[in-house]
Amino acid sequence: MVETDRHYRIGEFAKLVGLSTYTLRYYEDQGLIKSRRDDKDVRYYTDQDIRWVGFILHLKGTGMRLNDLKRYVTLRAQGDATIPERREMLRKTQDDAEADIAELQMHLQVLRHKIDWYDGKVDHTIADSESFHDYLQQFNQE
Repeated sequence: MVETDRHYRIGEFAKLVGLSTYTLRYYEDQGLIKSRRDDKDVRYYTDQDIRWVGFILHLKGTGMRLNDLKRYVTLRAQGDATIPERREMLRKTQDDAEADIAELQMHLQVLRHKIDWYDGKVDHTIADSESFHDYLQQFNQE
């Protein structure tokens, strides 16, 4: 059984991928996606395009910059010979995202400590005279 790709006009496609038609046109202008045209010159997209936009959104969600996305798309269009370079780009993006996550986790930990400090102030388990800075010292010794 041969699976045929459905055709989606831009409005329907935008809803399917969770983007505005404006954003889709911008992505097209930037070379990140490519629509096709039917015999009446109406722009359409396919199921394969849904998967591709999903992947682009994952890359964007990891913090990959627009210029890097464009470079990745260009390399992808050049074929399998560019896999090592694309892999390296993805590895760098992964490393950068993991560093961002680690930094965010550190910030969240400070927020948790601040909330706990406030809770201690409210329920009087932390002395009125104890500053947040002093409270944090117990965690920085670990």
